[in-house]
Amino acid sequence: MKKVAIVGCGGSGKSYLARELGRILDAPVTHLDAAFYDDEWNALPMEKFAALQQDLVAQPKWVIDGNYNSTLQIRLEACDTVVLMDVSTVAALYGIFSRQIRHGAGHKGNGVHNRIHWGVIKYVATYRRKMRPRVMAKIEEFASGRADVVLLSNRRQTRRWLRKVAAEHI
Repeated sequence: MKKVAIVGCGGSGKSYLARELGRILDAPVTHLDAAFYDDEWNALPMEKFAALQQDLVAQPKWVIDGNYNSTLQIRLEACDTVVLMDVSTVAALYGIFSRQIRHGAGHKGNGVHNRIHWGVIKYVATYRRKMRPRVMAKIEEFASGRADVVLLSNRRQTRRWLRKVAAEHI
């Protein structure tokens, strides 16, 4: 496991998993929210965002977290492991609100990028119905049979999987 793409709904624990996995694997971690948005929440032009990801996935080791379905193919074609944080809608909503309470709003430099507004709430609330099938289809098309696919459905399962990975990489 050297090139890991972590995808899933906002509030699912992608950034936490990325930080822990990067530490265990001694791999650089990229949080795509930090790459896509500047400090004023201005988005990077999509062609520059895609080019940045092409550069990132060309590296020998990496952990990248973020959904960004429009550029997901770049990561899926380059990874050896894809992790889908497949938590319930309630768990994801809890995740975005509890993160806001714990960390406050704004960019925190550790993968925590908080900005809750109606669009974010709607995205998280409808992710499993609208976005998850699209993500699953891309995983099937670009990663299945070539990369290991890990589905983690709750935080306990995530912690257990991290302990297993850590034990394998001692």
